[in-house]
Amino acid sequence: MNVKDARAHTEPDHHAEGPGFQPRELVLLGAGHAHVNVLAALAARPLIGVRIILVAPHPRQMYSGMVPGFVAGHYPLEDCVIPLEPLVRRSGVRWLQRSVKALDAKNNTVQLDDGSTLRYDWLSVNTGSVQNREHMDAAIPGARTHGLFVRPIEAFSALWPRVVEMGTERALRIAVIGAGAAGVELAMAIRHRFPQSAVTLVTGDAAVGSNYPATVQLRIQAALKLRHITVLQDTAIGLTAEEVRLGCGAGLACDVALLTTGGQPPTWLADSGLALDAKGFIAVDEYQRSTSHGHVFAVGDVSTRTDRSLARSGVYAVRAGPALARNLTAATTGGTLKAHMPPDSTLNLLSCGDRYAIASWGNFSAEGRWVWWLKNWIDRRFLARYTSST
Repeated sequence: MNVKDARAHTEPDHHAEGPGFQPRELVLLGAGHAHVNVLAALAARPLIGVRIILVAPHPRQMYSGMVPGFVAGHYPLEDCVIPLEPLVRRSGVRWLQRSVKALDAKNNTVQLDDGSTLRYDWLSVNTGSVQNREHMDAAIPGARTHGLFVRPIEAFSALWPRVVEMGTERALRIAVIGAGAAGVELAMAIRHRFPQSAVTLVTGDAAVGSNYPATVQLRIQAALKLRHITVLQDTAIGLTAEEVRLGCGAGLACDVALLTTGGQPPTWLADSGLALDAKGFIAVDEYQRSTSHGHVFAVGDVSTRTDRSLARSGVYAVRAGPALARNLTAATTGGTLKAHMPPDSTLNLLSCGDRYAIASWGNFSAEGRWVWWLKNWIDRRFLARYTSST
């Protein structure tokens, strides 16, 4: 689709004009990293003639890039969050502290968890992916009852202090299920927090770090071995209060099982009417816009054009956030959209628990304490963009 066509698909809907005309509505679903950037942009340059509503259930946005540091004990929780109220106040946006229950793209409406319905002229979705409890319990029976889910992060951060309290009383047997970046980082963070506990990383069918280049995989494997973390390339097929049942038929004794696998789309997307990819995420074009509904935008883990490992970091928000803010302004004012292409190479920083980290950029990789300090600087600098004047 050329730029001229892109502009045609983002012209405002005028069907509400006439008697009882209401201002045009832009609804922001979720307070993900990109939407936080949009709020900051609106504070600096408000949109005239558009009423903007933010739908986000929590009073703060947890910064996922610092969660392993919180688990390891390097950061207090308040250092890992962006309070929403000051940002909302400065941006002039109306904030509904609610969750989404349904989306009807055909009729431009969003149903909230209190039963109310919002109508929109433009919609932007930055809610992130979820860990679908029902889906995961079907794959790992007992997960819903005995597993500690890492998403939503807000719930995980509230439950983690209970694990810390248990760990101060006795040595724990902790299993981290999932071989992705989150699982690797959390396993090493837990080892740092509980040096006397047994920590096992259950990777499933994939080798640990399989989504990284071979040189980075070797660094990750060496880091896990150095920290005495047991790696089992086996599948978790069930959870009980005392063990993880494995595909090989064995049982892994376990006091706490962290579930880092998943990353499913929100359930309300399935019947939304939006074009979705094979996994159920929103299909978007180079303008971060739905391929089926030109007045709907989506960024982050909820959409198809996202490097999901990069979306955990402030690096992602610094790039995708301004592009979204620019295109939302263009869409609501009849301007020209600009394409946003994910970079071919990205800086990935993987923390190793003990103020040590692994860096990768394409095929280049490095590790050391200086990498952790670099990550810490990037993370704190990102948060400072939105919290320095709260």
